[in-house]
This record gives sequence, structure tokens and C-alpha cells, in this order.
Amino acid sequence: MPSQVSSPHRVRLFKSERLEKLTLISPRTFAVSWAILLPLIAWTGWGSATLTNAAALMVAGLLAWTLFEYVMHRYLFHLESRFAPVRWVVFLMHGNHHETPGDPLRGLMPLPVSVSVGAVLWVVSVAVLGPAGTWLLLGFMTGYVIYDALHYACHQLPMRRGLGAVLKRHHMRHHHIDEGGNFAISAIFWDRVFGSRITSLKR
Repeated sequence: MPSQVSSPHRVRLFKSERLEKLTLISPRTFAVSWAILLPLIAWTGWGSATLTNAAALMVAGLLAWTLFEYVMHRYLFHLESRFAPVRWVVFLMHGNHHETPGDPLRGLMPLPVSVSVGAVLWVVSVAVLGPAGTWLLLGFMTGYVIYDALHYACHQLPMRRGLGAVLKRHHMRHHHIDEGGNFAISAIFWDRVFGSRITSLKR
């Protein structure tokens, strides 16, 4: 596994300082970037669908994100392999987060990754649905931003009351009780649906 840098709270992923910096993102950069990008997506799709159809596509995209989030976390981020290159990629994507879950600069997806994936999905959405596919993407990426913000909050904020406390407890059980369960973060009902909800407080 990659060695740790001088800070005990961060795992070094690359020897190159330039590449290493690309793996980090502050909450301020995340918030400002998506406060610009989400309206930009909406502006691009403006006029491509009626208000009703645009809203329906956004809701569909949001729901699609919640399922994608669960599947991605369960089957990609926790993929087990005998091949070292695959294990390294999995560690790069997510394993390092389990090594140092409290790192405030690795609690959000870096922009080079999220924007690149979003661009690919945009091309696919428009190819399938025409220009109106932009609204499907907007719903999907809105779901992503909600997910990443909630994930960051679970690790960095107290979240002692209400829904926040429920979401944090659900995710902390994934980290501290059983990494083989509680994969959902923003839509925790999927763990009930797929039988991966952690029901015991002991390993």
C-alpha cells in the first residue's frame, strides 16, 4: 500500500506532487465549483424540454444517482481482487478513505474525476434522449453533490439530531462495525432493499 506522508492524517497516493494535489479538494472549492456547474448545466439544457418533462427527467436522474451510489460503493469501491494493479486502483478510489476517514481534503471527490465522469454521462444522456438529456444529467449530478456533501458532513460535522444523526450513524457503522454493509449514504433505504443493512452493533 502507499506509504503515509508526514501528516499522520493523510495517505500519500503519488510520488508526483502535481498528481498528489489533484487528489485533494477543499469543501470551499467543492461548494463554489458546483454552485457554478449545476446552474451551468441547467442553462445549457434550457428550452430543450417542457417544464414538466424537465422536472420528470431531473427526478429520474436523481433516483438513478441513488442506485448508482449504492452499486458503486458496494461493488466498485469495495472490489476484491487477487491482482495488485486492481487492488491499487481500488485503494486509490476509496481504500485510502478507509485508512484515514477523517482527512478533510479527501472527503469529497476531486473535480478532475467528478467533472470527467459527468462529461461522459452528459454525452450518453444527450445521445439517448437528445438535448433534453441534459435535465437527466442535472438530476444525476445534483444527487451526486448531495451525496458528497452528506458524506463529508458525516465525517466532519457532529450531526447529533434528526435525519443528520440517522445518516451519520448509518455511515459510521460501515466504517467502524462492518465494511461489508451500509453502503448507501444519501438514500439509506437501498441497504434495506438489498439486505446489506448492518443490524448488529458488534463485528
